[in-house]
Amino acid sequence: MKSLTILGFVLSAVLIAMACVKADRVRAWRESLNPSAPEVPDAAFVLARILFLGMAAVGVYNGFQGIALSDGVAWSDDELTSAVSGATDALDGAVAYAGPHEGVPTDFDGDYAMTVADEVTSHGGGDAPGPGTVDAALTGPKAPEEAYYTITADGTPTTFCLHVKIKRDKSDDYQAPGIAGGSYPQYAYVHDVTSRRGEC
Repeated sequence: MKSLTILGFVLSAVLIAMACVKADRVRAWRESLNPSAPEVPDAAFVLARILFLGMAAVGVYNGFQGIALSDGVAWSDDELTSAVSGATDALDGAVAYAGPHEGVPTDFDGDYAMTVADEVTSHGGGDAPGPGTVDAALTGPKAPEEAYYTITADGTPTTFCLHVKIKRDKSDDYQAPGIAGGSYPQYAYVHDVTSRRGEC
């Protein structure tokens, strides 16, 4: 895609250069090759210039369209770096709740990987690709309260390691209303999330 875009810009530049060639120079060149050739009227040069400039404009337009399309399907290093930083800040400090017999509420082996990928995608900015272009793979040592994710994205070799640890936070515990006027406790767990460049 990139090589075709560059080729389009080069061809457009050649067409513009051709349109700028003076009529007298073209006539002199034709006469040196074929002295008996009929003289080219000025109207033909005007028409040729319009044609060359029109083709060049189409080439430039298609080139910029190609750049926009490329930006929409591939992440850059800067885009992914910014997105991971934003996702880390958003995920850090998030609170999840569980009942007294439910254990740690975060499913590191399942839903949380999708949460990480979606969060990175949402912080990619207007030019970054959409959903399905970021992967958060569970890697490294893991425990019920801790996990590591290697984050990759389409279009860039850059990787990030996101570390998440979930801790009990009794200050956010509360009593949830139950059946028949009773209540049951909800235990709070807070996510401590950090990230760094490179694989886990």
